[in-house]
Amino acid sequence: MSLRRLDTNSSLGDRDRTHLLSPHNYDDDAASLHSRSDQDSDSDDDELQSRARNSRELRAADRIVFLEEDEVDKLVTDTRRRQERERRGSSLNLPNPLRLLRRASDPRLSSSRESSEDIPHEERRRQRRTRRQEKKHRLEEKANQGEDGELMYEMEEGGLKDGSSTGESSEREDSEEVDRGNLRMLKNEKSIRRRNCRRWVFLHTLVAVGFAILVLVAWKLSLNNNSAKTKTKLPDLVSNGTALFAPTTIIISLDGFRADFLQRELTPRLNAFIEEGVSPKYMLPSFPSVTFPNHYTLATGLYPESHGVVGNTFWDPDLEADFYYTDPERSLDPKWWGGEPFWVTAERQGVRTAVHMWPGSEAHILGMEPSFVDKYNGKELLPKKVARILEFLDKPGLEDETTKVKEMRPQIIAAYVPNVDAYGHKYGPNSTEIDTSIKEADKMLDQIFAGLDQRNLSHIVNVIVVSDHGMASTDVSRLMQIEDLLDLDKIEHTDGWPLYGLRPKNPDDLQSLYDGLAEKAKTNPNFEVYLRDVNMPERYHFSNNPRIAPLWIIPKTGWAIVNKAEMVAAEAKEKGEVYHPRGLHGYDHEHPLMRAIFVARGPAFPHPPNSEMQVFQNLEVYNMLCDSVGVIPKPNNGTLRLPLHPTGLHKPEDRPPVPEDPEPTPFTQTKTLVSTSATTASSSATKPAEVGEGTSKTAAAPSHTTTNEEGHNEPDSDSNSSSDLMSSVKDAWDWLTGKIGDLFDKITGSDGSKASS
Repeated sequence: MSLRRLDTNSSLGDRDRTHLLSPHNYDDDAASLHSRSDQDSDSDDDELQSRARNSRELRAADRIVFLEEDEVDKLVTDTRRRQERERRGSSLNLPNPLRLLRRASDPRLSSSRESSEDIPHEERRRQRRTRRQEKKHRLEEKANQGEDGELMYEMEEGGLKDGSSTGESSEREDSEEVDRGNLRMLKNEKSIRRRNCRRWVFLHTLVAVGFAILVLVAWKLSLNNNSAKTKTKLPDLVSNGTALFAPTTIIISLDGFRADFLQRELTPRLNAFIEEGVSPKYMLPSFPSVTFPNHYTLATGLYPESHGVVGNTFWDPDLEADFYYTDPERSLDPKWWGGEPFWVTAERQGVRTAVHMWPGSEAHILGMEPSFVDKYNGKELLPKKVARILEFLDKPGLEDETTKVKEMRPQIIAAYVPNVDAYGHKYGPNSTEIDTSIKEADKMLDQIFAGLDQRNLSHIVNVIVVSDHGMASTDVSRLMQIEDLLDLDKIEHTDGWPLYGLRPKNPDDLQSLYDGLAEKAKTNPNFEVYLRDVNMPERYHFSNNPRIAPLWIIPKTGWAIVNKAEMVAAEAKEKGEVYHPRGLHGYDHEHPLMRAIFVARGPAFPHPPNSEMQVFQNLEVYNMLCDSVGVIPKPNNGTLRLPLHPTGLHKPEDRPPVPEDPEPTPFTQTKTLVSTSATTASSSATKPAEVGEGTSKTAAAPSHTTTNEEGHNEPDSDSNSSSDLMSSVKDAWDWLTGKIGDLFDKITGSDGSKASS
């Protein structure tokens, strides 16, 4: 429809001229609205539209304008918010991958936006203006024809689209559908984005949790397979010119080698070893100072109360069984051996070990044995021990891939040497025989060091020399009769030796037995009595194990307790009998006569020669042995770790004095102690009790006696000549039989006795 057609319609023109709202009636310049300007403005359209409509149509037109403005504002606000979110998301103008996927999944949205982006801005504006003109002409034509309800029909039926960017309806179905789709997509975009965001967070959280679980499982498996990894990982190897050696340590135990034996000028090799390495003045054993508990403490780093081997003999109330060290059927049962010895620790971490006769090594502890284990043989000569140690070193090592694992060289070699202890028990620590055994042990060490030098291993192999305890002299002048101290009928089990652990048949008798012994100890200072759970000295670390008897008699160093089945102490002293053993240990572990030795040298001990350490207890050796070959030790009672921290150098003037054997301590006899025979009772009733050694026969001894340095009672010059002759003959006979026995031992290769502890 055109303006010309409106002007020719006289009826419409008359109505318009007479209408109060007509611009011609209130403004002469209103006619200028009919003139077209160069710019086709929206105000012209509005003026023409207002002339062509009645009041109802004008109200509808106003609503259309308002809707158009609201839609434009909404679109502008949404566009700005979207652009602001994109700017916040990244400083780079990168597309959102999820949005790209979402757009790709909706071909209608992607096609519409691509088509709209391809159309230039001016072209879109022209199309919008054309649609608006066409809509305006239709409305004017309908209004002139009296069809006023058309506008409301379009609004009700969706002819005016909500959210339209123009505010007018378009007759193009494709354009209307695109607009509707765009509006719906914009409306649902937030909900879709939120839903996708939640899905993204859930998926990434699930992946993170799964990854954390995998890391945790891998870490746990790495801990469980630590020993396997250690087995496959080769340690640092050092060449001696012919072979490659992993860290290797030899530890040798000289049983019964007292610390002051080094000052007898009998051990040139050991003294030179001290000048080459690091050592304390002496090392303290653990209580009780006997062989099996101390060798197992050296092997585990635990106190005897912790590893369970609390003596050479003891009763276990839980197992209801006896442990006896010389009975292999009992002592080699793994149930007795607690803790983890060094050969088990090393084997579990892939370090091979060889153990030569070490106490406990044959017991299959924790289901494992050393790679090489030699059973105890007390008759084996020392040169054979040297050859065995060097044989271990000559085996092929990890560098030889063709060698079977069971034949490979061990990295820890432990050897036990019982000779010094055996001679100390048989002849005493001050005898010429034990001096001979000390020389032989030193010669054995010299042969080992010579073998290391020949193999160019002195700077490669660590060597540690230790002992387990010392030795004290005993004789009949230092004996106590157990029957004189308590009623044995009340005792069910006795443990230990020379200490006495007592288990009463009736637990109610425990306190009364202790009270009686404590009363006797007031007049006899040669023993002490303790209740395990009441007053056992804390420094002993000898109470926290049911294998430790509840009541203990601990004699002073050098004293022994005997029962009548083995010896009647009073009669033996009267007759001048010799008490065997002549040397004993097992006393207070801090007594000077119980001191042991420790000397170390090698690459694991990079200290100045002749270095001196603070005195320590033998439970520290386990950690040092493990550290020397790179093995992680099990938790134990020790605290020292390599490298050690010396306090300086040894000085000859700082050597501790040589301890003397304890003198017999006199005590007052009571009638209880002199009632072993009718003769003694009669004698004690007719004259005052003599000062003696706790034996009833002392009162009947000759009245003219003197005491020598060893505590033996000897007749003086005024004694009966026959007694003097008999004593001389007996001494000569003892000397002769001792020499013959010693010669026989050397010929047969025997050590003369079992490896006593």
